[in-house]
Amino acid sequence: MGVLIDGTWRDGELPQETGSGGDFRRADSRFRDRITADGSSGFKAEPGRYHLYVAHGCPWAHRTLIYRAVKKLTGAITVAYSVPGLRQQGWTFADDPDFPDCTPDTVNGFRYLHEAYTATDPRYTGKVTVPTLWDKKTRRIVNNESSEIIRMLNSEFDGITGDSTDFYPAPLRTEIDRLNDLVYANVNNGVYRCGFAKSQAAYEAAYDALFATLDELEARLSRQRYLVGRQITEADWRLFPTLVRFDVAYFSLFRCNKQRIADYPNLELHARALFRARRGRDGEAALLRDQLLVDCAAQPRRRHPEGHASRSGAAARSRAAAELKAPIASSRRTRAPAPPPAAPDRRSPRARLPRRSAASPWRHRRPCPRP
Repeated sequence: MGVLIDGTWRDGELPQETGSGGDFRRADSRFRDRITADGSSGFKAEPGRYHLYVAHGCPWAHRTLIYRAVKKLTGAITVAYSVPGLRQQGWTFADDPDFPDCTPDTVNGFRYLHEAYTATDPRYTGKVTVPTLWDKKTRRIVNNESSEIIRMLNSEFDGITGDSTDFYPAPLRTEIDRLNDLVYANVNNGVYRCGFAKSQAAYEAAYDALFATLDELEARLSRQRYLVGRQITEADWRLFPTLVRFDVAYFSLFRCNKQRIADYPNLELHARALFRARRGRDGEAALLRDQLLVDCAAQPRRRHPEGHASRSGAAARSRAAAELKAPIASSRRTRAPAPPPAAPDRRSPRARLPRRSAASPWRHRRPCPRP
């Protein structure tokens, strides 16, 4: 997509994001100031003062939009939505009739997000990313690290909104932090480590860690409803954007193709429950799906170096087969013969609902209320 070098936009990538073994190493975010309720940080929580630059298809930006919604901050923090796809100048904000849900930047009039970065630091060198949190008062970027932005939105605006819901409660913080570290390394960023790997070995290491962690999370959710006990926490919201993008984007585009989230019963139910908890996001499912498909169509298919082959399904080559230098199995799945036509189901609609496993924590729970 491009980067800024000494304040000038250039095509290319940051060389430090590729390790010596071809592994993807995400660069740290550069702007790390903090909003506080009392203003002691220099950035006081005030309604109407802050502005978010986001993109519908970005999972990191999606985190901040979730918190803006569930913490009742939609009237306190304005948002500009980038048009989807890879653009020559990076994230682009425009009044495009093809994307009516993508709004231009009415606060600063920036067409490209990199303008906000050079307005803050004229000699900035690095990536230009969403989400980016902008302060209208000082006319500069406050923060572009999603994990820190959602912490601010979780607590620092409570006195303004009157919403005291805490997704990072003190008694659970140790476990939330542990899960966050695991999920970030192997799932949130793990899908990118698969997709952006520059060697077969780096791809396979990321792939194995990704699905080992998904298996662990699936087992965890077979014992409890949410990742940290009986309540929704930050750990759940940080996992959610990756889950909802996995089957439509990461499975094929990034070759994370051992299993879909639809093949994990408890992870799928977990994602559905969190979606219902979003407090009335009318039409969000269709909007998210459409934006993801547009973004996927705009992404070039990656041709991995060294004949880097994807894995697919349980029948894909195993490490033992690789050690024996067995031929690599094709990732193309053979089409199963068509089943005979099923007899018509004359049961009532309620009787047709799938039965959940007796081991599932969801079995005897009331369904989440509809928005």
